[in-house]
This record gives sequence, C-alpha cells and structure tokens, in this order.
Amino acid sequence: MQIELAKKLGFCFGVKRAIKVAEENRDFDTFGPLIHNQQEIDRLKLNFNVGLKKNLSEFKTGDKLIIRTHGIEKKDLEILNERNIKYIDATCPFVTKPQEIVREMSNFGYDIVIFGDINHPEIRGVMSYASGHVSVVLDISELKTMRFSNKIALVSQTTRNIDDFTKIAKYLISEYKEVRVFNTICNATFENQIALDELSKRADIMLIIGGRESSNTKQLVKICESNCQKCHHIEIADEIKNEWFANCNLCGISAGASTPDWIIDEVVKRISQI
Repeated sequence: MQIELAKKLGFCFGVKRAIKVAEENRDFDTFGPLIHNQQEIDRLKLNFNVGLKKNLSEFKTGDKLIIRTHGIEKKDLEILNERNIKYIDATCPFVTKPQEIVREMSNFGYDIVIFGDINHPEIRGVMSYASGHVSVVLDISELKTMRFSNKIALVSQTTRNIDDFTKIAKYLISEYKEVRVFNTICNATFENQIALDELSKRADIMLIIGGRESSNTKQLVKICESNCQKCHHIEIADEIKNEWFANCNLCGISAGASTPDWIIDEVVKRISQI
C-alpha cells in the first residue's frame, strides 16, 4: 500500500504565528485554547510553561496573556485594557479581517449575516463588532425564516466550505436589493480543501488528522466523506486500527490547520509499520 500526503495540509500561517508567539513568551497564559489541538497545547505547557485559563476573571493586573488565534469578543478586549493586563494579540489576521468588515458595514447601516457556527469562538468574536442587526446561519433553510433590510453584508467563518458559502450568497442576492459579499474564507482553508478533494477521489482510504473541536478539520472530513468510502478522523496515531487498511492500495492523508507536523509524522510512521 502506498501512502500519499495531500499537497496542502497542516499548520496555516495564523497557527504558525501563534505557536511562535507562545514559544517566545514563556510563562504566559492563553485566554481559551490557543489553537484547537490539545496535543500541541500540551507540548507548549510542558516545554514552555504556557498555561491555559478559560475565564477572564482569572486574570489580574500584572498577569501576562496571549489572545488565542480565534480572537476574543470586543468587550473582553476592553476589559483587558481597563485592567491594564499585559497581552500579546495572536489573533489570526484572517480572523481580524471579518471583525473589521462587520464593524465598518454595521456602522454604515447594513444588516450583518455571518456564515458559520454561532458556538465557535471566532464567530462570537466577529459578532461582537456589529453595532446593529446581526445573524449567524449555517444553511439556506435558516435564512428563509429571517427577514432583513435591503442592505446586507455577508461574511464567512474563515474555515468554512467555499461552495456552501456561495450558496448562501446566491440566495441572498436573489432575495434582497443590495448585498455586499465578502469572501473571508482564508487561503489556507481553501487550498487544503482543494488538495483533499483531489486526493480523496483517488484514495482507497483517507485519514484526516486534527482536533475534534477544530472547525476546519471538520470541513475536511465532510469533503472526504463525499468522495471516499473509508474516511477516518483521528487526533493521534494511537487511534489507528490495522483492519482499516485491508484491500487498500492507496492511503491518503490530510490534516487540519491546527495539526503540527510532528503528529502527521507519527501517523505516517504508524501506517508504515502496519
């Protein structure tokens, strides 16, 4: 059996940047998980003493904080400044972009529609920059139950599928007079999805490596399942089972944007030993 890695996979620019910030600022704490990969968070804790706090109330004046890649809500940022808490902003630039768009278009009187998961920290942060009406949807069926003004601005969670985003945009354009569409899906997400789509159509079995909470990894799994009958979402090499590979000639591998190279290497090594 041959093993083939997708042409684009693993760490994106924003995650690489955040990891570098954490490694260069030993003894800082992150407000929420820095990225959605528990194994890499554990490595940063063990080797660089980068801690994790989930509540803003745990931080006091003089504490040192790193803002996670997904960003935080506007009000939380204001609290950090009011308390004079030292922080380094590791929010991915691709995430700050929709924040800026939502703030600007909301101030211009546009209703805001965000394509994404309302429970995801990135989306909660983006929503917080709207001064007027804001809605978060995952499907056209949700839009059909809503009414907006004739001025709508549409943005996307950075890790969503471009085809699904296009469907949302087309529906809004057909129903409303003025729709401003901002494609805020990041380049790395787009490239990883295209590479996976190509590989998963040829592979007998696909392994998608990434955190269970990782939105972009979930999107990769969704694409994979539409192309390949044997598709497995794993976090670490120990989850792999020998029987998965029976009668397989080509094993394809892809990984989410928060998956480090060392985990990918461990998975490849484990498969090679079977």
